[in-house]
Amino acid sequence: MRIYMQTQPAAAEAPRYYEIVLQQDLLGGWTLYREWGQQGGRSSSKREIYLERDDALSAFAQARDAQVKRGFRVVFSQGLEAPYAR
Repeated sequence: MRIYMQTQPAAAEAPRYYEIVLQQDLLGGWTLYREWGQQGGRSSSKREIYLERDDALSAFAQARDAQVKRGFRVVFSQGLEAPYAR
């Protein structure tokens, strides 16, 4: 699963982005990747590992919802029924 979000850019600034990716690893666990920053600038990332799919999906939804509350809009989603599916 993957969601790419952006904020509306200010007049002289590039938009900020936030990307969330959830992938299953070779051993059956789940890895949640997050990357955020400003387009064309520095970025930061974080990786979290979950043993259970339900825990990983819950963390994915919480990360998505937190960024939507901060003003990010979904630009692209892959592997979801809808961008705001719960």
